[in-house]
Amino acid sequence: MLATVVTAIATIYLFASLVVLAPKKAGYSHIKHTISEIGEIGAHNQRFVAFGLFLPVGISLLIVAYIINTAAPAAATLALCIAIGYIGAAVFPCDAGAPLYGTVSHTLHFFAGAVEYIGGGIALMRLAESLGEPFETAGYIVIGVAIALSFPHPVRGLIQRIAEICLFGGLALAAWQVGGAV
Repeated sequence: MLATVVTAIATIYLFASLVVLAPKKAGYSHIKHTISEIGEIGAHNQRFVAFGLFLPVGISLLIVAYIINTAAPAAATLALCIAIGYIGAAVFPCDAGAPLYGTVSHTLHFFAGAVEYIGGGIALMRLAESLGEPFETAGYIVIGVAIALSFPHPVRGLIQRIAEICLFGGLALAAWQVGGAV
């Protein structure tokens, strides 16, 4: 139960923060731009996005991973992968425009994101073994998004949001289903 509540709070906080922060970045579009671009290097709200948004979300999901580790190792792995992505985004902001290649900070940001999406996709597929086929589908979607995010295109933000829904939704459902065991 606690893991579900923490996951829900982190998800709501992330969603609400994106709604509030996006208009503060000139020209930002949820369809076109990645979440990380709100806190990219040189952005007006870079430090707040890093330490007031990404870091708290990442730490919250580390707590979820710890809480459910024994009862649901695959769900804990999913929480850990998402946490690595968000903590990595906090510590290593992306370059302006989130290009495929860039500074050392951007490269480490990219690797943290790869852990989140590829690791999270695999964890969702592992969850499918006990929780059902929708988790497998979500896993394939997330891995597909990881590949698609490697190329510039006008709907990068939209497809990233789809992956985030799969990751956070899958974690919330998995935590809820094992809630009685923790």
